[in-house]
Amino acid sequence: MTQERYILALDQGTTSSRAIVFNASGVSIGQKQIPFRQIYPQPGWVEHDPQDLWISQLEAARGAIEAAQVRPQQIAAIGISNQRETTLLWEKATGKPVHNAIVWQCRRSSSICHELKAMGYEEDFHKRTGLVLDPYFSASKLMWLFSEIPGLRVRAERGEILFGTVDSWLIYNLTGRHATDATNASRTLLFNIYTGQWDDDILRTLNIPKAILPEVLPSSYEYGLCKPELFGAAIPVCGCAGDQQAALFGHACFQPGAAKNTYGTGCFALMNTGTEAVMSGHSLLTTVAWDLGKGYSYALEGSVFIAGAVVQWLRDELAVLADSAESERLARSVPDSGGVVLVPAFVGMGAPYWDADARGAVLGITRGTSRAHLVRAALEAIAYQSRDLLQAMERDYGSALPFLKADGGASANSFLMQFQADVMDRPVILPETAEVSALGAAYLAGLTVGYWSGLPELERNWRRKREFNAEMAEETRVRLLERWDKAVSVARMFK
Repeated sequence: MTQERYILALDQGTTSSRAIVFNASGVSIGQKQIPFRQIYPQPGWVEHDPQDLWISQLEAARGAIEAAQVRPQQIAAIGISNQRETTLLWEKATGKPVHNAIVWQCRRSSSICHELKAMGYEEDFHKRTGLVLDPYFSASKLMWLFSEIPGLRVRAERGEILFGTVDSWLIYNLTGRHATDATNASRTLLFNIYTGQWDDDILRTLNIPKAILPEVLPSSYEYGLCKPELFGAAIPVCGCAGDQQAALFGHACFQPGAAKNTYGTGCFALMNTGTEAVMSGHSLLTTVAWDLGKGYSYALEGSVFIAGAVVQWLRDELAVLADSAESERLARSVPDSGGVVLVPAFVGMGAPYWDADARGAVLGITRGTSRAHLVRAALEAIAYQSRDLLQAMERDYGSALPFLKADGGASANSFLMQFQADVMDRPVILPETAEVSALGAAYLAGLTVGYWSGLPELERNWRRKREFNAEMAEETRVRLLERWDKAVSVARMFK
């Protein structure tokens, strides 16, 4: 009797490690999530213990298999979705980390980026990598490690040290192979997204030894077999992508022009641009969307720094909300924001503004302003910011979005999703499966082993849970957007 088979997705995030077992319909049949420690050595610095990342992910994987009530031998393949840009170094001989992982949020290498900008490197780096010179990406984090740890560069040049983003760290611990995929490589500021190679000129400029870098493989590819003692079976690791690219794939955004927005603490919007790497005229990033072994698909990407975090601010700092879920009820309790506009530029503004000096602003307050008006204005601000971002994508790509697919915790707020559809004048569609990053990783792995036949089958698997269509009158939309633009101008002037 043939046993039914499944795909295991490892979803290694910034605050927790999760694993999900999917069936052939793309439905979760078992999952496990394990939070881990956040380390803040000083303001603006964020670290993770590499062993916490590995052990929590291993235990989550074992827990998901147990929750699904399947045997390890029934797992056809493993796919990996991971927090991106986070930087690790470990010893080749022992696998022992030489420092805590420096997390993507960490700003410790800001001065290094400022120096490189002052030396005139930003335009050239952007043309090669699609990225901007920012501590967000891995390159300056690596430079910081080499400058701060005595003897590290010499050891790296001798081939004793390995570098990787979180995917590489997991692949190494699972299989012993030192590898990454093109989506993660494209987030390091060291990878040429046109040649598909680590960029020798950038490595030379930054004095980073090439010997430390992982092999770059397709996103859908057999990376190796898991060590049998980990799960009781030598399961193949066959898919890998950074979490946002994995979400784009999980949403089945396979056609150029299709886009998704993930509503979390911030917002990450990606648009598939097909085989063309579109360079943005609006400060968006150009990145590898995925590599199925037949050449790269590319994406435009932009980030809203403060999205769900503005609701957390209302809850934790202003005590306006008892819990985040209350925000929807309060927003619906008033017919509009009462003229209030909130610009949540708490850490500056991301794309398309890239104004690090902008500051938060609340405008239009009157004696009649209530907490409901403030909460509604905060939710509206998430939609306004995302609209600005997606409009920039449309202008860069040269055509309008037919619709927007949405996921993330804040996408559960129906008021926000309806307002997003209204201010964009585009449908917003939620998927039946909420864990789209994990699903994307599962799809990449399943394609490698023939679990799914191809992209058409994955498209048929995609099911919509709900669609929000624009209902707002055009004159109202224009008036609200003009008011938002004025408020943003004030926030950018107040420095």
